[in-house]
Amino acid sequence: MSDFPSTPQTLGEWEQSVGAAIRQLRIEAGLDQEALADRANVSRSSVQALEGGKGTRLRTLLAVLRALGRSDLFEAIMLSTQPSPMQALAIARRAAKTPQRFRKKGIPVQH
Repeated sequence: MSDFPSTPQTLGEWEQSVGAAIRQLRIEAGLDQEALADRANVSRSSVQALEGGKGTRLRTLLAVLRALGRSDLFEAIMLSTQPSPMQALAIARRAAKTPQRFRKKGIPVQH
């Protein structure tokens, strides 16, 4: 069990929470479902399903968030184009290595 009882536990609860958040954003923007649907280029029933926490497509969610000017909400889950700290360390170590010397041809290696 979570220490935060308001945190959704099931996929259905997550859908309900996302739907409630979308509804709140729409109301704060002063839009009805039809106006938001027009802005997002989706059907009113898609907006209604999204707000109701009923299964919807990711494309619909993204279109609605963009229409509400809140596509920033997905930035946290987008993959970074920056190297991870471990990758950055490996790159720095490779760059710091001294260049390898090559032997001239014809000189025997002494053991």
